[in-house]
Amino acid sequence: MNEWLYIGLFFIVGLIIPVGAIGMAWMMGPKKSNPIKMTTYECGIETVGDSWVQFKAQYYIFALVFLVFDVETVFLFPWAVRLGQQGLFAVLEGIVFISILIAGLVYTWRKGMLEWA
Repeated sequence: MNEWLYIGLFFIVGLIIPVGAIGMAWMMGPKKSNPIKMTTYECGIETVGDSWVQFKAQYYIFALVFLVFDVETVFLFPWAVRLGQQGLFAVLEGIVFISILIAGLVYTWRKGMLEWA
């Protein structure tokens, strides 16, 4: 078989599965709506007063820093497993990667973004 046939088949299956799932949910899902079903639901409690609350940007930055170091672990694990078979270039690349992340951590720490107040 031609290589392009596999790519075309991949795209066709990639389109059929989500479209089919959405179509099945639309066909089999409930059609009747009532006022109770259309109300806003959040934890089963009706909101009192204004529900638009501003959060400090520090919470988002804290979450992003956590996410960066979480993703760092995902990238470093395979590198650490194969470290014995890697050459000097791979070791230096790992050191550069870790030093860039440490520089980012020092920057956020000095800015006071990691203090949870």
